[in-house]
Amino acid sequence: MYASTPPANMNRRAPKKPPQDLSHLAPIADGAEMPEEHKRAFTTEEIGLLPLTAFVGKIILVECDRQLHQAMHVLHQEELLGFDTETRPIFKKGQVPPPALLQLAGSRDVYIFQLPKLADKAVLTELLASRHIVKSGVSVRDDLKGLKEHFEFTERGFVDLGEVAKRLGMATHGLRNLSANLLGVRISKGAQCSNWAREALSTKQIVYAATDAWISRELYLKFADMGMIDRDPPSRQ
Repeated sequence: MYASTPPANMNRRAPKKPPQDLSHLAPIADGAEMPEEHKRAFTTEEIGLLPLTAFVGKIILVECDRQLHQAMHVLHQEELLGFDTETRPIFKKGQVPPPALLQLAGSRDVYIFQLPKLADKAVLTELLASRHIVKSGVSVRDDLKGLKEHFEFTERGFVDLGEVAKRLGMATHGLRNLSANLLGVRISKGAQCSNWAREALSTKQIVYAATDAWISRELYLKFADMGMIDRDPPSRQ
């Protein structure tokens, strides 16, 4: 008996997909060059020595459609919003649930939307699609993918600070590292794996969620003050 010869292409690996072009999420200013001291990686020990910071302003929980419409009226007057989402952690392999929270930080207040409680979530579509309101965050693509499980929209005006950091040659791109690198502060990650889908959020969860959105806005302003970000890219014109 002779062993059959496998088809020539049986052992071939599927070709790798080319990396997705995310340059539209990182509007670097012409001639921008990040100073060398901000390009290096920061150790856990270095970050641990920095002062702990958290958002101390007004945090508004949005738990019903009436509050949702009130929030939209205020947020549509902003030009820059810090953006983040929180998703209930899954400890087994499987489909990741859609985000439980959407956080948007304005110039004064932070709004936390408890998405499972909102029936008219599509009201958020106009804001997320506005090219005239910048929404800045980290890992924005993943957050947007999750939000689209709640409702469909076309995103415009988003800036991914992690992609900005990559294009500027910075060694680390996460929110905690960027906060340490550019702002000289440490943000807590203590509530990261908590249950964000619970009916009543704890004070610790609320402050954590608000801080992530607020610090995303502060980092955008820092990049802009350093001349690293194009404040008026073609996608916003």
